[in-house]
Amino acid sequence: MPAWEWALDIVGAFLLLALLYGISLIVRRRFLARHGGTFELSYRVRSEHPGRGWLLGIGRYSGQSLEWFRIFSLSPRPKRVWARELLEYSGRRAPAGTEEMSLYDGHVVASCHYGSEPLEIAMSEASLTGFQSWLESGPPGTDWNRR
Repeated sequence: MPAWEWALDIVGAFLLLALLYGISLIVRRRFLARHGGTFELSYRVRSEHPGRGWLLGIGRYSGQSLEWFRIFSLSPRPKRVWARELLEYSGRRAPAGTEEMSLYDGHVVASCHYGSEPLEIAMSEASLTGFQSWLESGPPGTDWNRR
């Protein structure tokens, strides 16, 4: 078999793998959203450098927790899970500098605390309203004196 035929076979195999990966991402997104409550949610992993360290993802409310899934992962399990009783909303701000290019268009950054650790997540205005409502609507016996 000539070398050009090998090259075409390799290129065809890579295109097929890319297509299967894209289809798998779509199926995974549908699988995660089948019960509703999903929204675009970015998570800031590192905050040492201003405007950097953001990862795009999908958020999903699951009972008393907020689950975060990486957008380009095929894993059906969340990468991060935050329990409602440990989350405290501190405020919001507009993306600054390079953050505008790192985040989804129209998203705002929500500053939170998870236990004693600072946490920054970014979502749309409508999702932020839903997030605040979800935090406030804890089950009976919840500590209502949280910040």
